[in-house]
Amino acid sequence: MANLFSVAFEEYKSMIPWKLKVIDAYLVYILLTGIIQFVYCVVVGTFPFNSFLAAFCSSVGSFVLTVSLRMHTNPANKDEFPSHSSLKSFADWLFANLILQVAVLNFLG
Repeated sequence: MANLFSVAFEEYKSMIPWKLKVIDAYLVYILLTGIIQFVYCVVVGTFPFNSFLAAFCSSVGSFVLTVSLRMHTNPANKDEFPSHSSLKSFADWLFANLILQVAVLNFLG
């Protein structure tokens, strides 16, 4: 089993471009942040429920938007997204994240 993971990790390191590795690292960070927020809510409680909900929705929304960015910037998906350049996809991601964070700040009250 350990050999399987090591082979998969070596193949990942050799086959995936560095831009996608950075996006993957950000996705892991967002996932861990959401897990920590949820565990904190379960252990400590949900007294400022709006704060928890806004932060958790921010994590989930950022994760979804970043997965979309990864799909659009992956060279293997060029046939599926012929009109999207990496720069346009990144600009769309930035704009969508800005709108998401404004909505989260609005929800915090």
